[in-house]
Parts: sequence; C-alpha cells; structure tokens
Amino acid sequence: MTHPRTHRLWQDVTVFDGQQTLPDSMAVIVEDDRIHSLIPMRELSASLADTCLPMGSGGVMTPGLVDCHTHLVFGGGRADEFESRLEGVSYEEIARRGGGIISTVRDTREASEDALFAAALPRLDALLADGVTTVEIKSGYGLDVENELKMLRVARRLGEARPVRVVTTLLGAHALPPEYAGDSDGYIDLVCDKMIPAAAAEGLADAVDVFCEKIAFSVAQCERVFEAARGHGLPIKAHAEQLSNLGGSAMAARHGALSADHIEYLDDAGIASMRDAGSVAVILPGAFHTLRETQQPPIAGLREAGVPMAVATDANPGSSPLFMPTLMLNMACTLFRLTPREALTGMTAHGARALGMPELGRLREGAPADLCLWNIDTPAELAYAVQPGRLRQRVVAGQPVEDQAHGH
Repeated sequence: MTHPRTHRLWQDVTVFDGQQTLPDSMAVIVEDDRIHSLIPMRELSASLADTCLPMGSGGVMTPGLVDCHTHLVFGGGRADEFESRLEGVSYEEIARRGGGIISTVRDTREASEDALFAAALPRLDALLADGVTTVEIKSGYGLDVENELKMLRVARRLGEARPVRVVTTLLGAHALPPEYAGDSDGYIDLVCDKMIPAAAAEGLADAVDVFCEKIAFSVAQCERVFEAARGHGLPIKAHAEQLSNLGGSAMAARHGALSADHIEYLDDAGIASMRDAGSVAVILPGAFHTLRETQQPPIAGLREAGVPMAVATDANPGSSPLFMPTLMLNMACTLFRLTPREALTGMTAHGARALGMPELGRLREGAPADLCLWNIDTPAELAYAVQPGRLRQRVVAGQPVEDQAHGH
C-alpha cells in the first residue's frame, strides 16, 4: 500500500488509547480526519515513514480530552458567594437567599449575545490550552425561552470560533426563575411546552438536562422534562444526587439517560439502575472541592458494578469556577481515589460516551483524529502533577491547531 504525503506521522510516542497505555513505543499515522494506523516503532519501515509528513516525535499521545459537563456561558461572577461560603454560609442557604444560580440568571439575562461570547471565549481557551478537543456547554442561566436560546446560540458560536467540537445541552430545568416563584409546575410546563420545542426547532440543543434536587425540581417534574425531550428526539441527562438522595439517577436511567452527574448521594439501587441502562456516572470533583463537601460519590460501588465513570470540570461561576481539566484528573485521584488510568479514561473514552459520542475519546484505527501530544513521559503524569504548559500539540479532526491561549 502506498501512502501519499498527505498522511501525518507521529513517531516514537507512548500511546494511551482511551482505556490503557499500549506496551510498545508507537507510530501514529493520520489520514484526513481519521486515525489510519497504529504501528509499533519496531515495525515501522523507513519506506513507509518516508511517505508521511513528520509531525512530532517522543512524548505521550492521548485522545483529545473530552470535558463532558460545563456551564461556560454565563454573565457576571460570584466571588462574593465564595467569600460567604468561607464564612460558613451553605450553598443551599445562599440559593434560598436569592443568590446562587438565580444571581447568575440576572446577569445572564442582562448580557447581550456578544457580551456572553466575549466573556466565555477566554474560559474556552483555557480548556483548549489544557488539551480539550470536545466540550459540552449547558444553558441554564436564562430560565426563559428567549435567554435559554440566547445561551445556546452563544455556545454554538464558540464552536465556530475555535477548533473544538462543541456539544450543546438545554438545561432549562436548572432552577426556578423569580417570575415563577411558588409555581414550579407552571415553569416545568414552560420548559416542556415552549422551551424544548423551540430549541429543537432551531437545532440549538444536542441534549436536555435537569437539576433533580430538593432546591431545584422533583423527580416527577424532571420525568416530565425527559418525556418532552424524548418526544423531540433529544437525548437526556441529569444533575442528580448532588445534595441528597431523591432517586433522580435511577429515574434518569430508566429513561435511558446518557449520564447522571455529581451523584455524591447515589445509593446501591441507583448504581444498579445506571448499570442496567448503560448510563455514565459523571464525577465532578471541582464542585465537591469548591463547596467543601464531605459526601463522596460511591466510587467503589460504581467500579464494582462496572458503571463507566467520566470526569469533567463542571466549569461554572458558582460551584466550580475551575477551567483546568488536568486539575480535575488530579482531584479525581486525590479526593475520590480513582486511579490515574481511570481518571484519564474518564476524560477521554467515558467522557465521550457520556455525550453519546463513543467514537470520540479513543485512539484507535478508524477513530476521529482528535489527539493530544504531551511533554511527559507517562500518562499518569497528567493526573500526578498540577502543571500547566505540558500540552505540545492539539489535533482536531486530523488538523494540528495553534490555540490563542498558547500565544501563537
């Protein structure tokens, strides 16, 4: 077989394929936007190498990182609440005072699309500088039809402005807006009857999410949202069991949810439901750390049941203002005792699965060529050290890209 010089070649790299580290030093050949072949260096002939464009040598190559849970688009900030929590005020109490999500709603509603885009772009650039090639961006700070769609349009625009795959999620059922105080069922009517159909009609949402929690929406209300979403052909996912155990994860699994996220209070029944449904458990150590929580997700139970565990930043203004994915790898290990391999799988193969995109997050022949080359010796170093600047090269759909955050 002849290989035109349009093939790109990386030589002598240690490969983490999304599930394990390959035992041999490898050559990786990319054709167009796909991985063409993985060849042990000892089997790479000089004649084959000569037909390829050399792109790099040495280091560790992984799939591009998949940040499967973020809230990158928002107005304002909540540093004042950060101070209040340090003074002993709980996240729940801040929310009940009209802070929390609702304070961000006010700022987001007041901001134009251009302002939201300008504010979100540096956050996205921070993720890209740390190896992200696919990112999910949720709405949820508009809480009316107009502003939820505004957020989703900004998310789509971010994906056009940078070389990254952006997946959008409608999170209309995130909190109860002030104009619906005392009428949560009425607001759920709006989400189901107006918001989801509008987002679907404009092609702005790739999935629908809910916040199933005592400070947000009940299991029954979230189930109504799921039914509406599925009626429009949209996959579903849930923020569930973050602050208490309402059974939201089990309900979401029964509806075929892609994932249940946070899940600190997930019980054995919820684990079994997620296992049976094939739902992914999305672990969010940034929120656990920022909120100074003590209830850890049931990692051992999830591991024993074989439930795939993804890891994500949950980048947001209130409970996880953290925009460094490799820091999440470290926290997943130090706070929750994932192994470095589990954590990295969680931000590659399992992160992609949580988005319903299992073809991503893997480094194997035929897979999309979303890749990262790192200036490290072993994949475990990504979780071991909290150290910016280790990313040597980011490749999206087969194209090496220079990111603004790198200063190029």
